[in-house]
Amino acid sequence: MIRVKNVLLPPGYTERSCENALRSLLGCGNEEKLEYTFAHRSLDCRGRREPRYVCTFDVSAEREEILYENAVKNGVECVYPYDAPRYVFPPVSGVKTKKPVVVGFGPAGIFCSLMLAESGCAPVIIERGDDIDVRARKTERFFKTGELDTESNIQFGEGGAGAFSDGKLTTLIKDKDARCAYILRRFVEFGAPEDILYSAHPHIGTDVLRGVIKNMREHIKKYGGAFRFCTRFESVISENGALCGLKLADGEIIDTDTVFLCVGHSARDVFRSLHESGVTLERKPFSVGVRIEHLQSAINKARYHSYTGDERLPAAEYKAAVHTPNGRTLYTFCMCPGGYVTAAASEERCVVTNGMSFRARDGKNANSALLVSVEPGDMTDSSLFAGIEFQRKLERAAYESGGGEYKAPAQIYADFAKGVKTRSFGSVEPTYPRGVTPTCLKDVLPPFVRQTLAQGIPMIDKLIPGFASPDAVLTGVESRSTCPLRIVRGEDMQSSLKGLYPVGEGAGYAGGIMSAAADGIKCAESYARSGGHR
Repeated sequence: MIRVKNVLLPPGYTERSCENALRSLLGCGNEEKLEYTFAHRSLDCRGRREPRYVCTFDVSAEREEILYENAVKNGVECVYPYDAPRYVFPPVSGVKTKKPVVVGFGPAGIFCSLMLAESGCAPVIIERGDDIDVRARKTERFFKTGELDTESNIQFGEGGAGAFSDGKLTTLIKDKDARCAYILRRFVEFGAPEDILYSAHPHIGTDVLRGVIKNMREHIKKYGGAFRFCTRFESVISENGALCGLKLADGEIIDTDTVFLCVGHSARDVFRSLHESGVTLERKPFSVGVRIEHLQSAINKARYHSYTGDERLPAAEYKAAVHTPNGRTLYTFCMCPGGYVTAAASEERCVVTNGMSFRARDGKNANSALLVSVEPGDMTDSSLFAGIEFQRKLERAAYESGGGEYKAPAQIYADFAKGVKTRSFGSVEPTYPRGVTPTCLKDVLPPFVRQTLAQGIPMIDKLIPGFASPDAVLTGVESRSTCPLRIVRGEDMQSSLKGLYPVGEGAGYAGGIMSAAADGIKCAESYARSGGHR
């Protein structure tokens, strides 16, 4: 196989234009039979020239060696022989006498369960929330009526928090971890669009992702996985420093010596239960902030300039981070082009925001989290659960400021900059589904968060013109982007309680769908390589 990089293609390119570009670079005529696939594609919209796709292709041909040599002779520097690495899950060693239990069926739990099931380990999967269809209905009911199910919502249930997001599959570990390409291929196998295999910023969309999750569940069941929804973890049972069972909220005991804890960042009751059982946890930095909304057309103009409105171009994205004069960093997270701000509460009388996009990304607004890091030293409380209480205090303040009924407090940027209460909204209509209350966010956000936002938004505006638009809407609070705790684990991926594998975002070892899924695979690998537990 030959890998060909830096192939430039216009928006709206065709299969013929791809082939012509490859033939030109490789110096071959139409008589040469070429087979090719995209390996990578990114949209370059820098400057004011027409945006263009920068692509990488993997090419197969009968005379690959000759084509490569010709390209080198012709001074083409972006062509080289290539063998794609393939991920292989290790064989299961030792005797596994008891079925492993996977707690939580978000991205980490899905891929951990998938590996275990296909390896013949027949995992038992327990999930405190509902299956994705029932969960979606309860979430829609909450959006419309304010009736919150604290066990099945945007945070809890089949698919995890990522099921009600943009389905974004970007990660910083993609080029370092062969598991990432494997994860993308498996997503496609179960119904995700093929372009996630090569897009620089792949996303599935919440509408498509829900079907993918169901397909993965049914596949796991065919390989012996057993699912128990609406089943809540209560505590671990141990003996001589090793796990020997799992207690459920209804009092049932599951006899097992292996638990993969894939509970996500919002399972606050689980963290307390582990601490009471003697499992080692530690504090870590986390982030809080707001959701900011702009007109998608304004973001398109900032990125595409005079080419705004070209229907061949997708809804524009952005990502930014700035170091503010107060010594902190303000950064965007989980940007949702053509998306919606969602109501993501999992506790009563708390308001939590998140972002969501459908596959088409055709909503009127763009939104993103605007986050400020919170260090343990930022809190006067030095207890283990100080970070969780910090989050909860913000969420309750947002509920009160919103006026109850899970309405969210919101402020336009012009008023935020002046420190005055918002009375009405301008061109940007808030999309938060429970409705927003125009207010002043100083009643909700800590001073250092407000200061960082005030200093950082104009700085981001220099990178993304229009970001500091007077009509931009800030909606509070975004408090669940990261977990304030880490469940400490060793090189064998097990916690201080042997047989307990902390996995993914809730365990403090991931930060998105892809990294959580990769962590689920890594923990399953460790179990497979082990000689069996006690």
